[in-house]
Amino acid sequence: PDDLNIDDKYLRWMPTILRGLAPEYQEYNQAYLLPVVRNFPDTFFQWLQTLPDAVVLEMDPNLTGIRTGTIRGNMAIRIEKTDTDWFDVELALDTGDYELTPEEKAILLKAPGNWVRLSSGAWKKLDVQFSDQDNEDLARIGLTPMEISAGPQKAHVLQLATPEAERWMNADQFAMVRERASRLKASVTPSIPDGVTATLRPYQTDGYHFLAYLSYNQFGGVLADDMGLGKTLQTLTWLRYIQLDKKVRNAPVLVVCPKSVMENWSQEVNHFVPEVTVHVWDPSTVWNFSARQKSFEIHVINYAQMRNLEQKLADIHWLAVILDEAQNIKNPTSQAWKAACSLKSNFRLALTGTPIENRLLDLWSIMEFAMPGILGNKSQFQEIYNSKKDPLARLRLSSRIRPFILRRTKDQVATDLPERVEEDILCILSGEQEKMYKAELKRAQQIMLKVNSSSEFNKVKFNVLTSLLRLRQICCHPKLYSGTSKGSSSKMEALIDHVEAILDQGNKVLVFSQFVEMLNILVKEARKRSWTHWLLTGQSENRGQLVKDFQSSEGAGIFFISLKAGGAGLNLTSAQYVILFDPWWNPAVENQAIDRTHRIGQTNRVVAYRLLAKNTVEEKIRNLQKSKSELAAEVLDESKFSESLTMEDIQYIFQDDVR
Repeated sequence: PDDLNIDDKYLRWMPTILRGLAPEYQEYNQAYLLPVVRNFPDTFFQWLQTLPDAVVLEMDPNLTGIRTGTIRGNMAIRIEKTDTDWFDVELALDTGDYELTPEEKAILLKAPGNWVRLSSGAWKKLDVQFSDQDNEDLARIGLTPMEISAGPQKAHVLQLATPEAERWMNADQFAMVRERASRLKASVTPSIPDGVTATLRPYQTDGYHFLAYLSYNQFGGVLADDMGLGKTLQTLTWLRYIQLDKKVRNAPVLVVCPKSVMENWSQEVNHFVPEVTVHVWDPSTVWNFSARQKSFEIHVINYAQMRNLEQKLADIHWLAVILDEAQNIKNPTSQAWKAACSLKSNFRLALTGTPIENRLLDLWSIMEFAMPGILGNKSQFQEIYNSKKDPLARLRLSSRIRPFILRRTKDQVATDLPERVEEDILCILSGEQEKMYKAELKRAQQIMLKVNSSSEFNKVKFNVLTSLLRLRQICCHPKLYSGTSKGSSSKMEALIDHVEAILDQGNKVLVFSQFVEMLNILVKEARKRSWTHWLLTGQSENRGQLVKDFQSSEGAGIFFISLKAGGAGLNLTSAQYVILFDPWWNPAVENQAIDRTHRIGQTNRVVAYRLLAKNTVEEKIRNLQKSKSELAAEVLDESKFSESLTMEDIQYIFQDDVR
């Protein structure tokens, strides 16, 4: 209007001022408009810094947060005092006088350093003061900044009473933690209880003391010693200790193990703690389980029985629940895992030589049984500890589980074990076996020729893996591929040569194969030569007697064993030779097979031979095992190995190297 007195020299600034925002003038609205897109807050914030002091800007309240800049935050550990040595710990965000709701903090923490539009409509940006050293210090406590405002989590006093934790807590809280830690019975070293007939080796005594430490402090835990180091003996010594210490004779203990190991538990109980009563439940009598639970001190069932009796077992309060070969509950979606976690007891113990068999989630599943909640829920665990973006993820995990897991390898503790030698023996395919292999390889290569991307590979992966299985069967014997084949097997001929030499020296040998049909072929060859032999597969009903006969027999002999039936629970120390007829891709499973004889009680050097068909998929996959450190680190089993194969791996495996 003409009557307004305006100094237009300031108006002349406006085109220059608005140029920084680059708004568009709309005739219809008679206004300059700027769309609110992803980079709007940064653009607007930078533009605000360019405004002359003479310009007064009126803004919508939701935009004022952009003008004030970022919210400064620091992290702190807040703990709730409890009556035990466990604390409810919250890794909190301290924003000083600036108040944020928990929901707002959670939103801002998901986008650190970025502008976020909150539900109120206001724009905020969070700047957390956090250095690389801060991150490492938190990792040594077992915490991660990803857990800020994730809600309370359980932390043990041993994690918090460290110099790394002190800086994150106020003085009063840290003093309380240190005082509580000073009262903790971290070293529990009871003497070997009466009634244990064995003489424990020093490392076994240490393992027993670890279990006593767990039970004294009301912890669950994992004894993760290598195969053959006497986990059963250590456990039975501990069970005897808690029975006598707590004066709870006749309180029932439940042992859950693979079917193949059940009889071994009975024998070990009778041998090492003969005063303790034990009962191995078979399927025909297990229906009356509840009525007889107090008739014996140790009850032994297998994992299938645990699944079938889930509700009945969950209604009983056990003195202790022990899972042997606890990797059987590695799948957290399985009924076995759910049934195990539903069991009620004073103490929980997991025994396993492979706490991480296929993937890191295996460890979560076992720890969730032993110490529920110690590693958060499954999704939190995957996000925090399985993150490839966090180089300190494994350190955080190690710090978190250290008080509750004991892991010893043979190299560390069993220095009195004899030497173990492993050797790869290469066999060259020939005749019909070579022709069959080349034909199948060509079919597989034709499939791969049409694959140019990962998505195309995923479509044909099933067919490719089927071809891979066929090639492995051919490498063993043409009859595994075609029952009507009259061809010979180079690997079988190599096996016969080696076994003959071993038997001629009066020695015993174990021969493992994952193909039962292959073992049947080998048994026929043994009969032709009148070799003393035994066969153990999943169909064998007299497992215990077979093992006893092999162990006690005089002179040379050969024990044919299927991978599925003989992967655990066998003590075959009368043999000093092992032959792995066909390789399986999980190094841990191969080690378990060799450990059937390289274990406590063995006095001779153990020699293990691995038969491989030269210039075939067997040799290629063996090379992949050696070169791909991530496969060894994750200890993949055969199925997981197949799932992990990339298009490049398959292309390498199917290279035509047969000459």
